[in-house]
Amino acid sequence: MTKRWDLEYGPTRRSLLRRGAGAVGLAALGAPWVTRFAGAQGSGFDWKRYKGEHLEVSLTKGPRGDLLQKYRGEFEDLTGISVGDEQIPEQQHRQKVAIEFASGKPSFDVVTVAYHVQKRLYEKGKWLTDLRDLIKDPNMTSPDFDLPDFAKGAMDYATQADGRLDTLPLNLDYFLIYWNKELFAAKGLGYPKSFPEVVEAAKSLNDPKAAVAGFLARGLKNANVVVWTNFLLGWGVDPIDRDLTMHTDGSEAIEAAKMYQILTKDYGPPGVAGFNWNECQSSFVLGRGAMWVDGIGFALPLEDKARSRVVGKVGYGVMPPGPKAQHSALFGDGIGIPEGAKKTGPAWLYCQWATSKQMAERQIEGGFGAPGRSSAYAAAGSSGNLTAPREWLECMQGSIKIARPGLPEIIEVTQFRDIFGVALTNLVTGGDPAAELKKATEQFKPILEKSERT
Repeated sequence: MTKRWDLEYGPTRRSLLRRGAGAVGLAALGAPWVTRFAGAQGSGFDWKRYKGEHLEVSLTKGPRGDLLQKYRGEFEDLTGISVGDEQIPEQQHRQKVAIEFASGKPSFDVVTVAYHVQKRLYEKGKWLTDLRDLIKDPNMTSPDFDLPDFAKGAMDYATQADGRLDTLPLNLDYFLIYWNKELFAAKGLGYPKSFPEVVEAAKSLNDPKAAVAGFLARGLKNANVVVWTNFLLGWGVDPIDRDLTMHTDGSEAIEAAKMYQILTKDYGPPGVAGFNWNECQSSFVLGRGAMWVDGIGFALPLEDKARSRVVGKVGYGVMPPGPKAQHSALFGDGIGIPEGAKKTGPAWLYCQWATSKQMAERQIEGGFGAPGRSSAYAAAGSSGNLTAPREWLECMQGSIKIARPGLPEIIEVTQFRDIFGVALTNLVTGGDPAAELKKATEQFKPILEKSERT
């Protein structure tokens, strides 16, 4: 019998890192959200208990922030709590919240957290409230919260090594290849079935005269590292093993870097060294990219008729097999409450609402990303409200099966990205992959030793 995740059994360290995301559930949603939740007041629980309070919410800029802001008024009507929320670009957001936490005086009551970058840092600092006691308290947690509905993989990602559950899973992001079916058809090409076919397709479809890049990917230092590690997984290698052995300058890492270099330098757009996901997305919606590798949560604008020139032309492809393995790089985000917060109660209501079944279903239906709740997938697929193409949902379900974390779970993951990001940016301008990776590895190794072994 499969063991269910619950509050009494914490996952083993890095368990998600070897298993990927959890299975898709079958439960569908029932009554409309407001009606159902407004009536869920049993066991002393009351959505209105903090009426008149105000919350400040710090969000990472992106689709999930858009979704939470879109339905903010619903939460305010349900609880009587007013919300001030701000979206901040991801790198600036990580820096800002880390500085505020370190100061001991965070300006926010609720915050989003990138598991793949911040999880170990937050564990070390004990910066977030352990939610387990709140979940167990029937006066604080809605009867409809349904903890077992969160997939086990998502809960493993949210849980710290010491068993603390200091966030709720908000999104699991899988890397895929967005591809322009019209451009492919014009050349008589099908979706690539291997890494070499990805390179060949990029070469065939690259057309600088028509301002069409054969391949779009992050070139901006730090942000670009996840593209390289995504390719590295195709060689069946993690950049850093669980025993902290580094594989960042081995033969597989060099080959993955060469692939990154060819795709960005030879078949990427002008100025690719300054591209993050948003620049890639902007180019793709204008029809200026044949392929784009990135997270599945960035799909929404591609099907927006008011913004996109590629509506109905986009393919959503599961990452093809590499030379030794087939994996989709996994990343994730959670939502939590600062430790010692003065408004823990109201903030907990917000976290419950933000990760509720209805919000998770909306997340899928609108193409905002991949939530941690199992029930949302079947519910969205059968609701008739799915605005994203069914191929997008199928790609998500296929990616779940091969998901593997795209970054090592270490404290200094930001410095890891900074250092290797510089190496990858140098490749775009013609640097030697082996030399650049060797230099970056030598620079990062003592940082890893100091942060993880002491």
